[in-house]
Amino acid sequence: GYRHNISGALFETYGYNVDPETGLLDYDQIEELVLRVKPLILLAGYSAYPRAINYRRLREIADKVDAVLMVDMAHFAGLVAGGVFTGDLNPVPHAHIVTTTTHKTLRGPRGGMILCTREFADYVDKGCPYVMGGPLPHVLAAKAIALTEACSPSFREYAHKIVENSQALAAACITEGMKVATNGTDNHMLLIDVYASFGLTGRQAESVLRACGITLNRNALPFDPHGAWYTSGLRLGTAAITTLGMGETEMREIAAIIKYVLANTSPKTVEEGKNAGKPSKAQYVIDEKAVETARGRIRDLLNKYPVYPEIDLGFLQEYFGKTGREE
Repeated sequence: GYRHNISGALFETYGYNVDPETGLLDYDQIEELVLRVKPLILLAGYSAYPRAINYRRLREIADKVDAVLMVDMAHFAGLVAGGVFTGDLNPVPHAHIVTTTTHKTLRGPRGGMILCTREFADYVDKGCPYVMGGPLPHVLAAKAIALTEACSPSFREYAHKIVENSQALAAACITEGMKVATNGTDNHMLLIDVYASFGLTGRQAESVLRACGITLNRNALPFDPHGAWYTSGLRLGTAAITTLGMGETEMREIAAIIKYVLANTSPKTVEEGKNAGKPSKAQYVIDEKAVETARGRIRDLLNKYPVYPEIDLGFLQEYFGKTGREE
């Protein structure tokens, strides 16, 4: 229903929210809204909600108005395939339509899938060709490999380890004094309120951490006073670092590095214009020694858990090192 998306032009949309105190979905509020609006589709799923969802309850709500329950499980499909989410927490037995990507936690190539009950199969088969380009056989082959892996015991172990690491990282961030949305997580992601914790916007925190070697993204929090551009939050995920082999000890170190970097960062003062003298929402100040210290700690981590341990990448480091010095 986003106004810049085609769905915003085709559908009239109504949003449901989380409880402002707990940050959790309020199923009673969702039911009240559905009974009042009587929608064609009840859409569920998330990209930045760190808790599990009760899809059985949502199906019961949808059935009260004969709505279609559609779930986007793109972000957590790997947790479904790996058996982390079962029963009421697994959308597949309860939803009429389930969409997903084949990358993210499913760990395959970029692409997507649509699962549906038999009553919608003809519509999906007819509709997809109108919004798709030509098939890519090599990507189809990669999807087959990814889905085969998703059926293996090792993938199940990986999926459960993702959540263990995510929960360990959330706990470590809380121990370091950071405010974590919903006070924890049930899935592969967590959100940190960096404005409440450090007086920084999400944009500032994202930028300084990336400069130090940590890739994550700023993310709006529920009822965020800084909006969707600057944001008050950061979103972190543990799928990639779990694949590298990291565990609880490394989660504590990552949390400590994040705390170290952000505690040594402050908003830059705007020097000119109508906001002169006020703290910037985008620019930041950090001592270069703190940056180098953080980079060194991150380098130590990655030396223990390289992306491709079977390949000697020393020649690349040497090449890019020379290139960097020449520039």
